[in-house]
Amino acid sequence: MASGQNKRKSNEGEMSFLEHLEELRWHIIRSVLAIMVLMVTAFVFKNLIFNTIILAPKNPDFLTNRLLCQLGQAFDIEALCINTKPVNLISIKMAGQLTTHITVALVTGLILAFPYVLWEFWRFFKPALHNNEQEHARGAVLITSLLFFIGVLFGYFALAPLSIHFLTTYQVSPDVVNQINIRSYIGTLTSICLATGLVFELPMITYFLTKVGLVTPAFLKKYRKHSIVVIFILAAIITPPDVFSQMLVCIPLLILYEVGIVISSRVIKNKERDHENFMKDDASVKT
Repeated sequence: MASGQNKRKSNEGEMSFLEHLEELRWHIIRSVLAIMVLMVTAFVFKNLIFNTIILAPKNPDFLTNRLLCQLGQAFDIEALCINTKPVNLISIKMAGQLTTHITVALVTGLILAFPYVLWEFWRFFKPALHNNEQEHARGAVLITSLLFFIGVLFGYFALAPLSIHFLTTYQVSPDVVNQINIRSYIGTLTSICLATGLVFELPMITYFLTKVGLVTPAFLKKYRKHSIVVIFILAAIITPPDVFSQMLVCIPLLILYEVGIVISSRVIKNKERDHENFMKDDASVKT
Protein backbone atom coordinates (compact mmCIF):
# COMPACT_ATOMS: atom_id res chain seq x y z
CA MET A 1 0.00 0.00 0.00
CA ALA A 2 2.75 2.43 0.97
CA SER A 3 4.79 1.62 -2.14
CA GLY A 4 1.74 2.24 -4.33
CA GLN A 5 1.16 5.59 -2.70
CA ASN A 6 4.82 6.45 -3.20
CA LYS A 7 4.65 5.71 -6.93
CA ARG A 8 1.50 7.75 -7.37
CA LYS A 9 2.86 10.71 -5.43
CA SER A 10 6.13 10.66 -7.37
CA ASN A 11 4.13 11.47 -10.48
CA GLU A 12 1.98 14.11 -8.84
CA GLY A 13 4.73 15.94 -6.96
CA GLU A 14 6.15 16.12 -3.49
CA MET A 15 4.31 14.27 -0.73
CA SER A 16 2.75 16.34 2.02
CA PHE A 17 3.73 16.04 5.68
CA LEU A 18 0.62 14.01 6.52
CA GLU A 19 1.27 11.68 3.60
CA HIS A 20 4.80 11.11 4.89
CA LEU A 21 3.37 10.32 8.30
CA GLU A 22 0.90 7.86 6.76
CA GLU A 23 3.70 6.08 4.91
CA LEU A 24 5.86 5.99 8.06
CA ARG A 25 2.91 4.54 9.98
CA TRP A 26 2.72 1.56 7.62
CA HIS A 27 6.45 0.93 7.88
CA ILE A 28 6.15 0.94 11.69
CA ILE A 29 3.09 -1.35 11.60
CA ARG A 30 4.90 -3.91 9.45
CA SER A 31 7.95 -3.73 11.73
CA VAL A 32 5.85 -4.28 14.85
CA LEU A 33 4.04 -7.20 13.20
CA ALA A 34 7.38 -8.82 12.33
CA ILE A 35 8.56 -8.42 15.92
CA MET A 36 5.31 -9.90 17.26
CA VAL A 37 5.46 -12.91 14.91
CA LEU A 38 9.05 -13.67 15.91
CA MET A 39 8.20 -13.07 19.58
CA VAL A 40 5.40 -15.66 19.44
CA THR A 41 7.72 -18.07 17.63
CA ALA A 42 10.37 -17.63 20.33
CA PHE A 43 7.72 -18.10 23.03
CA VAL A 44 6.64 -21.42 21.49
CA PHE A 45 10.20 -22.75 21.16
CA LYS A 46 10.89 -22.35 24.87
CA ASN A 47 13.28 -25.30 25.22
CA LEU A 48 15.44 -24.15 22.32
CA ILE A 49 15.63 -20.55 23.55
CA PHE A 50 16.31 -21.33 27.20
CA ASN A 51 18.02 -24.73 27.44
CA THR A 52 20.04 -24.62 24.22
CA ILE A 53 20.88 -20.90 24.00
CA ILE A 54 20.37 -18.78 27.13
CA LEU A 55 21.34 -21.25 29.85
CA ALA A 56 24.14 -22.89 27.88
CA PRO A 57 27.06 -20.48 28.69
CA LYS A 58 26.91 -21.37 32.39
CA ASN A 59 27.40 -25.10 31.80
CA PRO A 60 30.80 -26.86 31.66
CA ASP A 61 30.05 -28.43 28.26
CA PHE A 62 29.50 -25.06 26.55
CA LEU A 63 31.83 -24.63 23.55
CA THR A 64 33.85 -21.71 24.97
CA ASN A 65 34.18 -23.33 28.40
CA ARG A 66 35.42 -26.61 26.89
CA LEU A 67 37.93 -24.91 24.58
CA LEU A 68 39.36 -22.71 27.33
CA CYS A 69 39.64 -25.67 29.68
CA GLN A 70 41.45 -27.71 27.02
CA LEU A 71 43.78 -24.76 26.43
CA GLY A 72 44.39 -24.47 30.18
CA GLN A 73 45.22 -28.16 30.45
CA ALA A 74 47.59 -27.94 27.49
CA PHE A 75 49.55 -25.03 29.01
CA ASP A 76 48.97 -26.02 32.64
CA ILE A 77 46.94 -22.89 33.40
CA GLU A 78 44.21 -23.94 35.78
CA ALA A 79 42.53 -20.52 35.76
CA LEU A 80 41.38 -21.05 32.17
CA CYS A 81 38.99 -23.80 33.25
CA ILE A 82 35.88 -21.70 33.83
CA ASN A 83 32.28 -22.61 34.70
CA THR A 84 33.34 -26.09 35.76
CA LYS A 85 30.39 -26.29 38.14
CA PRO A 86 26.89 -25.58 36.76
CA VAL A 87 25.23 -22.51 38.25
CA ASN A 88 21.86 -23.14 39.90
CA LEU A 89 19.42 -20.34 39.15
CA ILE A 90 16.42 -19.45 41.27
CA SER A 91 13.13 -17.60 40.76
CA ILE A 92 11.88 -15.72 43.82
CA LYS A 93 8.46 -14.62 42.52
CA MET A 94 5.39 -16.75 41.86
CA ALA A 95 5.01 -15.45 38.30
CA GLY A 96 8.75 -14.90 37.88
CA GLN A 97 9.35 -17.66 35.35
CA LEU A 98 6.31 -16.71 33.27
CA THR A 99 7.26 -13.02 33.08
CA THR A 100 10.85 -14.02 32.32
CA HIS A 101 9.60 -16.24 29.49
CA ILE A 102 7.57 -13.38 28.01
CA THR A 103 10.43 -10.86 28.36
CA VAL A 104 12.95 -13.20 26.74
CA ALA A 105 10.55 -13.91 23.87
CA LEU A 106 10.15 -10.15 23.30
CA VAL A 107 13.91 -9.50 23.32
CA THR A 108 14.45 -12.47 20.97
CA GLY A 109 11.80 -11.07 18.62
CA LEU A 110 13.52 -7.66 18.64
CA ILE A 111 16.94 -9.16 17.88
CA LEU A 112 15.72 -11.47 15.11
CA ALA A 113 13.57 -8.74 13.53
CA PHE A 114 16.40 -6.20 13.56
CA PRO A 115 17.34 -6.67 9.86
CA TYR A 116 13.71 -6.41 8.72
CA VAL A 117 13.00 -3.33 10.87
CA LEU A 118 16.16 -1.72 9.52
CA TRP A 119 15.06 -2.54 5.96
CA GLU A 120 11.62 -1.00 6.53
CA PHE A 121 13.11 2.27 7.73
CA TRP A 122 15.60 2.19 4.87
CA ARG A 123 12.66 1.94 2.45
CA PHE A 124 11.13 5.00 4.09
CA PHE A 125 14.27 7.17 3.89
CA LYS A 126 15.52 5.89 0.53
CA PRO A 127 13.30 8.16 -1.69
CA ALA A 128 14.81 11.23 0.02
CA LEU A 129 18.31 10.30 -1.19
CA HIS A 130 19.86 11.24 -4.50
CA ASN A 131 20.68 8.50 -7.00
CA ASN A 132 24.41 8.59 -6.22
CA GLU A 133 23.68 8.48 -2.48
CA GLN A 134 21.44 5.45 -2.97
CA GLU A 135 24.22 3.83 -4.97
CA HIS A 136 26.82 4.39 -2.24
CA ALA A 137 24.42 3.22 0.50
CA ARG A 138 23.54 -0.01 -1.33
CA GLY A 139 24.00 -2.99 0.95
CA ALA A 140 23.98 -0.82 4.10
CA VAL A 141 21.11 -2.81 5.64
CA LEU A 142 22.89 -6.12 5.01
CA ILE A 143 26.25 -4.92 6.33
CA THR A 144 24.68 -3.26 9.39
CA SER A 145 22.74 -6.44 10.20
CA LEU A 146 25.82 -8.63 9.75
CA LEU A 147 27.92 -6.41 12.02
CA PHE A 148 25.19 -6.45 14.66
CA PHE A 149 24.84 -10.24 14.66
CA ILE A 150 28.63 -10.74 14.63
CA GLY A 151 28.83 -8.49 17.69
CA VAL A 152 26.02 -10.41 19.43
CA LEU A 153 27.73 -13.74 18.72
CA PHE A 154 31.05 -12.35 19.93
CA GLY A 155 29.44 -11.25 23.18
CA TYR A 156 27.64 -14.59 23.56
CA PHE A 157 30.59 -16.91 22.89
CA ALA A 158 33.53 -14.80 24.08
CA LEU A 159 32.38 -12.45 26.84
CA ALA A 160 29.31 -14.07 28.38
CA PRO A 161 31.05 -17.23 29.71
CA LEU A 162 33.86 -15.15 31.24
CA SER A 163 31.41 -12.72 32.84
CA ILE A 164 29.21 -15.52 34.18
CA HIS A 165 32.20 -17.31 35.69
CA PHE A 166 33.58 -14.18 37.35
CA LEU A 167 30.29 -12.85 38.69
CA THR A 168 28.95 -16.20 39.96
CA THR A 169 32.18 -17.23 41.71
CA TYR A 170 33.14 -13.86 43.23
CA GLN A 171 32.65 -13.76 47.00
CA VAL A 172 33.17 -11.06 49.59
CA SER A 173 33.18 -13.79 52.28
CA PRO A 174 32.85 -17.60 52.36
CA ASP A 175 29.85 -17.08 54.64
CA VAL A 176 27.90 -15.45 51.79
CA VAL A 177 26.39 -17.92 49.31
CA ASN A 178 25.61 -16.83 45.76
CA GLN A 179 22.02 -17.58 44.80
CA ILE A 180 21.57 -16.13 41.34
CA ASN A 181 18.13 -14.95 40.27
CA ILE A 182 17.25 -16.03 36.73
CA ARG A 183 16.24 -12.49 35.79
CA SER A 184 19.64 -11.19 36.94
CA TYR A 185 21.40 -13.89 34.90
CA ILE A 186 19.38 -13.19 31.75
CA GLY A 187 19.74 -9.43 32.21
CA THR A 188 23.53 -9.73 32.37
CA LEU A 189 23.66 -12.02 29.34
CA THR A 190 21.34 -9.76 27.32
CA SER A 191 23.18 -6.55 28.17
CA ILE A 192 26.54 -8.06 27.17
CA CYS A 193 25.28 -9.38 23.83
CA LEU A 194 23.35 -6.23 22.90
CA ALA A 195 26.23 -3.97 23.97
CA THR A 196 28.73 -5.82 21.79
CA GLY A 197 26.21 -5.93 18.94
CA LEU A 198 25.87 -2.14 19.03
CA VAL A 199 29.60 -1.55 19.51
CA PHE A 200 30.34 -3.59 16.39
CA GLU A 201 28.35 -1.02 14.40
CA LEU A 202 31.34 1.34 14.69
CA PRO A 203 32.30 1.07 10.97
CA MET A 204 28.76 1.93 9.85
CA ILE A 205 28.56 4.82 12.31
CA THR A 206 31.85 6.12 10.92
CA TYR A 207 30.49 5.77 7.38
CA PHE A 208 27.36 7.87 8.03
CA LEU A 209 29.20 10.47 10.12
CA THR A 210 31.66 10.91 7.26
CA LYS A 211 28.79 11.18 4.76
CA VAL A 212 27.24 14.07 6.69
CA GLY A 213 30.62 15.75 7.15
CA LEU A 214 31.04 15.33 10.91
CA VAL A 215 34.05 13.01 10.67
CA THR A 216 37.08 12.84 8.36
CA PRO A 217 40.00 10.38 8.10
CA ALA A 218 42.33 13.11 9.35
CA PHE A 219 40.12 13.61 12.42
CA LEU A 220 40.08 9.87 13.20
CA LYS A 221 43.86 9.61 12.81
CA LYS A 222 44.45 12.70 14.93
CA TYR A 223 42.40 11.33 17.84
CA ARG A 224 43.53 7.70 17.50
CA LYS A 225 45.33 7.81 20.88
CA HIS A 226 42.27 9.28 22.56
CA SER A 227 40.11 6.58 21.01
CA ILE A 228 42.34 3.88 22.50
CA VAL A 229 41.67 5.28 25.98
CA VAL A 230 37.91 5.41 25.29
CA ILE A 231 37.98 1.82 23.97
CA PHE A 232 39.71 0.58 27.13
CA ILE A 233 37.17 2.40 29.29
CA LEU A 234 34.32 0.94 27.25
CA ALA A 235 35.84 -2.55 27.52
CA ALA A 236 36.10 -2.14 31.29
CA ILE A 237 32.40 -1.25 31.45
CA ILE A 238 31.01 -4.17 29.45
CA THR A 239 33.40 -6.88 30.71
CA PRO A 240 34.29 -8.32 34.13
CA PRO A 241 37.29 -6.61 35.76
CA ASP A 242 40.04 -8.91 34.50
CA VAL A 243 42.75 -8.14 31.95
CA PHE A 244 42.01 -11.13 29.71
CA SER A 245 38.35 -10.16 29.14
CA GLN A 246 39.21 -6.51 28.56
CA MET A 247 41.86 -7.36 25.97
CA LEU A 248 39.38 -9.72 24.32
CA VAL A 249 37.10 -6.71 23.73
CA CYS A 250 39.78 -4.11 23.04
CA ILE A 251 41.45 -5.98 20.17
CA PRO A 252 38.37 -6.23 17.88
CA LEU A 253 37.35 -2.66 18.78
CA LEU A 254 40.77 -1.33 17.80
CA ILE A 255 40.54 -3.27 14.54
CA LEU A 256 37.06 -1.86 13.90
CA TYR A 257 38.38 1.66 14.54
CA GLU A 258 41.09 1.17 11.92
CA VAL A 259 38.49 -0.25 9.53
CA GLY A 260 36.45 2.90 10.17
CA ILE A 261 39.42 5.04 9.07
CA VAL A 262 39.64 3.10 5.80
CA ILE A 263 35.89 3.44 5.24
CA SER A 264 36.02 7.17 5.98
CA SER A 265 38.85 7.59 3.46
CA ARG A 266 36.85 5.80 0.76
CA VAL A 267 33.80 7.97 1.46
CA ILE A 268 35.87 11.15 1.11
CA LYS A 269 37.40 9.89 -2.17
CA ASN A 270 33.93 9.10 -3.53
CA LYS A 271 32.73 12.57 -2.54
CA GLU A 272 35.66 14.20 -4.30
CA ARG A 273 35.13 12.07 -7.41
CA ASP A 274 31.41 12.91 -7.52
CA HIS A 275 32.23 16.59 -7.12
CA GLU A 276 34.72 16.45 -10.00
CA ASN A 277 32.21 14.66 -12.22
CA PHE A 278 29.56 17.23 -11.34
CA MET A 279 31.90 20.13 -12.19
CA LYS A 280 32.81 18.50 -15.52
CA ASP A 281 29.15 17.94 -16.44
CA ASP A 282 28.29 21.50 -15.40
CA ALA A 283 31.14 22.90 -17.53
CA SER A 284 30.09 20.83 -20.53
CA VAL A 285 26.51 22.07 -20.24
CA LYS A 286 27.64 25.70 -20.15
CA THR A 287 29.82 25.27 -23.19
